[in-house]
Amino acid sequence: MAEQTNGGVRPARPHHKQTEDGRRLREVLTYSRRGSRLSPKQQAAWDTYAERWVIPDEAVDDSDFSWARWFGREAPLVVEIGGGVGEATAALAAAHPEVNVLALEVWRPGVAEGLGRVGEAGATNVRFSSVDAVWTLEHLIAADSVSELWTFFPDPWHKTRHHKRRLVNEEYAALIASRLAPGAVWRLATDWADYAEQMIAVLAAEPLLEGGVVERWAERPVTKFERKGLAKDRVITDLAYRRVT
Repeated sequence: MAEQTNGGVRPARPHHKQTEDGRRLREVLTYSRRGSRLSPKQQAAWDTYAERWVIPDEAVDDSDFSWARWFGREAPLVVEIGGGVGEATAALAAAHPEVNVLALEVWRPGVAEGLGRVGEAGATNVRFSSVDAVWTLEHLIAADSVSELWTFFPDPWHKTRHHKRRLVNEEYAALIASRLAPGAVWRLATDWADYAEQMIAVLAAEPLLEGGVVERWAERPVTKFERKGLAKDRVITDLAYRRVT
């Protein structure tokens, strides 16, 4: 079930918040919404699968919202933050049909392409949502409930003035750690050395987590973002942190 606040009413979703005088409230988000135009192939995938596998933004406003209803079953929940075009999503979901995979991605062409990849992989255990990941973790995902979380090649926001928008910071790390079930793993990968250093420092300081740099997870496919990093001679850093009890 969704987590309720303020007497059963959740706060507004991101981009829906306003000041007391009715002006839209500017928020610091971990992403930017890029173009939404779909290629013919992406449009075909959207038309084929979106009705079944995409959770509409407005659905999360329902007071009786539940993941089990959208997945059509109760199963361990895996959360992926920023799946891009769905390369890892499709391969990993197909390899693990026993779990429900919630793919959080705000870029509509990426969601459309991910739908096509999931369909081609024969996986039926993925649901896509474009609602802000932090808001979703805060208000829709219960504490101690996520069996695994993936953050592969998150936006590095490489300009110093944009570092505040990075997903892996002290506040969000604490939130994510609290949502992991005891023993569950948060897997990360990045091709930006300074972001890897920040991840290591932040996650080492989070008392609910233990772990660090690991060998590349063999199950994770080489994605578009990883190939770009390798082509520019960047070092890929894989990390894994386990929720302690």
